[in-house]
Amino acid sequence: MAKYVSRLRTKYRGEVVPRLKEQFGFSNPMQIPHLVKVVLNMGLGEALQNNKLIAAGVEQLTQITGQKPVITKARKSISTFKLRQGQSIGCTVTLRGDRMYDFVDRLINLALPRVRDFQGVPTKSFDGRGNYTLGLKEQIIFPEIEYDKVERIKGLNVTICTSARNDEEALALLKNLGMPFRR
Repeated sequence: MAKYVSRLRTKYRGEVVPRLKEQFGFSNPMQIPHLVKVVLNMGLGEALQNNKLIAAGVEQLTQITGQKPVITKARKSISTFKLRQGQSIGCTVTLRGDRMYDFVDRLINLALPRVRDFQGVPTKSFDGRGNYTLGLKEQIIFPEIEYDKVERIKGLNVTICTSARNDEEALALLKNLGMPFRR
């Protein structure tokens, strides 16, 4: 039985690695930047009044990623927000390996083109160490989510962690993988 290999991982190995090696003049193949992990985070602050939102958020992140998320809890109490320590306030999931490559492929080719008035993702969302964070306003852009079953539209953050040493290398990596950046 043949082992499953993601379509984006095949593209990375066949096309992106030679381009990056030529562009930056890497002598060692281990210097070439690659994707390390993708972290999805959904903040559900409104869940303090409605406990069903946490369950819905977990279910939707599970549908989007194919992996069960971890429920995040408040670290300390904040009386202004009526928040107590230990209350559930969101959920997060970390993807690695083929699931990560499949998710990034679906994000680039299926989800982002479904964003209303989409003109590309910003190039200013790098953190200085080669990681890219993208904020999505609606979880319904993913084809796995059934619009009729969504009680409330919630946003989510997608952080793509790379092994790039700086933003220039990370930008080149993501551009070669097909990320639609603004001009």
